[in-house]
Amino acid sequence: MRRPRLRRPRLPRTRDGRRRLVQAVMAGCVLALLPSTWMYVVTGDRLRTTADVPRTEVAVVFGAGLWEGEPSPYLAHRLDAAAELYRAGRIEVVLVTGDNSREEYDEPDAMRAYLVRHGVPDGRIVSDYAGFDTWDSCVRAKKIFGVDRAVLISQGFHIRRAVALCQEAGVASYGVGVDDVHDVTWYYGGAREILAAGKAALDAVFEPDPHFLGPKEPGVARALADAG
Repeated sequence: MRRPRLRRPRLPRTRDGRRRLVQAVMAGCVLALLPSTWMYVVTGDRLRTTADVPRTEVAVVFGAGLWEGEPSPYLAHRLDAAAELYRAGRIEVVLVTGDNSREEYDEPDAMRAYLVRHGVPDGRIVSDYAGFDTWDSCVRAKKIFGVDRAVLISQGFHIRRAVALCQEAGVASYGVGVDDVHDVTWYYGGAREILAAGKAALDAVFEPDPHFLGPKEPGVARALADAG
């Protein structure tokens, strides 16, 4: 039995047809890049380093996966930056936000334990167990934990999206993008951001509710009060 031949797509034969095809491709490229352009415009002057970020009471560290119950190398670098800011007196409280949708997977508690081992007092750490994605984390920081201003900590390929979304959620933000080796994971993260930028733009426009909202929590205010 002969296999059917797959037909190759035919290019337009006329000059007008080819011109319309090129115009359609160019329009598609422009539309695909619009969300990334929006993020760069919104975050143009909001990125800093651990050395020059303005003193801010709260830092938000976004989850980035666990390896056998411990923070992945990428997440560990984010937490190292938060611990450095705390030791330098540039922040007072760290809000760790991540995924705890399964009993056996708990990003926030792993992040808390890592920070404590690196010199951040347990009482200065607040956990958000429903930070399932960047938009959820930003909205919950504002609506649940009452954060109005924060330093956001993530990898360089993600930090612009985090700042843009937190700004849209009502959290005045500066972003610290930590350095990492440009390995396969880094390049994957950078490529993924092209698609994630589109979702971020939709989140900013439609402002959907997080997967889980729940009642307000006083953890950040209490930790700041304890800090004096």
